[in-house]
This record gives sequence, C-alpha cells and structure tokens, in this order.
Amino acid sequence: MTQANGQGPILVLASASPRRLALLQQIGIEPGHLLPTDLDETPLRNELPRVHAQRLAREKAEAAVALLRKDPQFSGAFVLAADTVVAVGRRILPKCETSDEARQCLALLSGRAHRVYTGVTLVTPKGTLRHRLVESRLRFKRLSDAEVAAYIASGEWQGKAGGYAIQGRAGAFVVNLVGSYPSVVGLPLYETANLLAGEGFPVSALWGASVTP
Repeated sequence: MTQANGQGPILVLASASPRRLALLQQIGIEPGHLLPTDLDETPLRNELPRVHAQRLAREKAEAAVALLRKDPQFSGAFVLAADTVVAVGRRILPKCETSDEARQCLALLSGRAHRVYTGVTLVTPKGTLRHRLVESRLRFKRLSDAEVAAYIASGEWQGKAGGYAIQGRAGAFVVNLVGSYPSVVGLPLYETANLLAGEGFPVSALWGASVTP
C-alpha cells in the first residue's frame, strides 16, 4: 500500500506515544496512521523484563494488524509497535499512574543502576514479523528528598515506565548511560531504521526533499 500522496508505502504506528511519533519524525518518517492498542500490560508470573518487553511489542503489533484487517485501505501496510520496560534486576517497574508509585520507583532507582529494555516488532506487508530488543544500562545519582518532591510535583512521571522521562527533567538524574538514548525514550532509532530498510521501506528516500535552501 502506498500513501495517498504517492510517496511510498504507508507505515502504521501501533502506539499513542507522542515520544515514539516524534522519534520517527526525527529520522524523516511520518506514519500514515496511528493505531494505539488496548492491552493488559501486567507481567506474567516470573516473566523476565526482556521477555516482557518483547512479548508486549509483539502483542501490540498483532493486535493492530487484527484491527487493520477490517479495513482494506490498509492492506499491505507496514505495522510498527514497541514497548519499553524499566527494571531493577528481575523486578519490572510499573508505568506509574499515582504519585505514590512514582515516589517508590524513584526511591528504588536512587543511587543505583538499572536497565531499560525496548522491544520492537515490525509486521511486513507480507505478514512476516521481525523483532529487535535493545538493552540500555543507566545509573541514577542519589536523589535528595527535595529532588524527589520537585520531580513528583512536575507531573512528568505520569504514565512513564519506572516513573521518569529521561528526555525531560529526569535527564539531570542520569550519571551515565550505556546503550541507546532513543531506546530509553521509547524507540531505538538505529534498530528501527534497519528493520524498516531491510524490508524495503524507504527510510531515507525523502531526506533530500525535506531540506530547505
């Protein structure tokens, strides 16, 4: 399927995340359609963080494909989904919905190392599933009570895995990061671009056209 403007195949992003959309736009990709899916993201019993991230990315992609089957307009589209998990050891931290959850996560992350896993699944126009998993390691500074209180008051933690957003104020908490910064934000750009390009999606085809004199 090509976009209505005739500029190549369409990409459906199975996410409501403005961060993932912005990251794709950063590398010149404008999804033709956004299709968030409503899944139970509760970890399975004894599920490892990396397995959890991979499973949810796959399930989000599969759910989006099932919805798109009802609309022939999207026959032959690429479907991209991702999920990001913050973990301390084997413990998966929640996507925080309350200030108490966020406070508990920040207390756990303060002064110690943790890992962020982002699973990516691409469904090709032929229905083939391609997967990537990116692991990043981070260490937070030791947070003072005042810093935690100020961050909670900012509201930036809402809906964020582990109770923080590295692209925001919490960037000041990160002592070091080994891995992929965009993956921690929500979508590993190198791996995603390679997945798409490897399946024939014209990742860089319009870069020159987007440059203004």
